[in-house]
Amino acid sequence: MTNHPFLLPVDRVLNLLDEITAQFGLNVPPIVNMDYLRSLPADSFGYAWVKHLDDRNLKPFTRGLRRKQLHDGVHVLTGYDTDAIGEAEVQAFLLGAKFRPVHVLVLGIILLGVQRRRKYQLISATRSQVKECITRAYHRGRESNFEPDTWQPEHLWNHSLRDVQLMFGLQTH
Repeated sequence: MTNHPFLLPVDRVLNLLDEITAQFGLNVPPIVNMDYLRSLPADSFGYAWVKHLDDRNLKPFTRGLRRKQLHDGVHVLTGYDTDAIGEAEVQAFLLGAKFRPVHVLVLGIILLGVQRRRKYQLISATRSQVKECITRAYHRGRESNFEPDTWQPEHLWNHSLRDVQLMFGLQTH
């Protein structure tokens, strides 16, 4: 991720979070094995996960909390992109799926970043369009049966992406 003077240094924040959670013994071993996911059928959830990362030239989160390491899987399930608005949609979706104050905090921080990007014309979406995306993602989370604290994608990687989405009540957006 490039450092822009108006953007939060995400990598530094994530590394700090990993250090803090390590101090409390909360970090888990790596969950995502890219080579294994690449070996799965092209229509599988696991292959969609690795393709999502590869297409965006991203590496999986392999350190830290379980929820952090599973973050990219939420993008895959929901279809939300990894740009600022997509990240806000993921947080709104998670907030709708299960209210947690941390989702409100993270969503607020992301929306501040979206507002800055809009101000400096790095995002062309209007405030109304952003609000509509966030509202739709929140309601999609509310209507789903996705449980962010207990889902286990490692047991679902061989299933088709569509079947996994249906399992959680996630219609394509």
